[in-house]
Amino acid sequence: MKRRPDPAAFRPTGELRIIGGQWRSRRLDFAAAAGLRPTPDRVRETLFNWLGQDLTGLRCLDLFAGSGALGFEAASRGAARVVLVERSGAVCRGLRANCKRLEARQVQVVEADGPRFLEGPVEAFDVVFLDPPFRCGLLAPACAALERRGWLAAAAWIYLESEAAAALEALPETWHILRAKQTGDLAYRLCRRAPPFPAASP
Repeated sequence: MKRRPDPAAFRPTGELRIIGGQWRSRRLDFAAAAGLRPTPDRVRETLFNWLGQDLTGLRCLDLFAGSGALGFEAASRGAARVVLVERSGAVCRGLRANCKRLEARQVQVVEADGPRFLEGPVEAFDVVFLDPPFRCGLLAPACAALERRGWLAAAAWIYLESEAAAALEALPETWHILRAKQTGDLAYRLCRRAPPFPAASP
């Protein structure tokens, strides 16, 4: 008897390569979803050069995980805990399949809408990746919610990725942009959380 296709099965439509750490050169599959575009290899390489490559012991949140490229790169470089938040059930099945393939016990996949996730129980993270779908207006509200609700460790790193044409709205005053680059239609920045700098003396 011929089996019917399982509608809940994971059906990969794309592939990415981990570029550094213990899983370097391992290839992972991911499923298609609206707005899903894995961060390019060259951009990931630049980002983790900025972060210093070694993320041993750090807690990381990938709020709009998609393919999971950024979160798996962090886990490959020693992160102690990585939370991948993704609203698509099909994409989450792919993320869980990749966790199993890599035996990545430190990676947790949460099926949830990113903004709604930030309104739930709070956990402080050392590194947060914000790479929402382009032209959806999600970046600024996510930045505000992370700061307002206490999702960030005292000296957290925050990575921001957006379309190059988008104006970067006002960031929380405790965030300071340390690095910024543009590649084609993609702009990306690394911020560090720190107390506001005191005003200069007159």
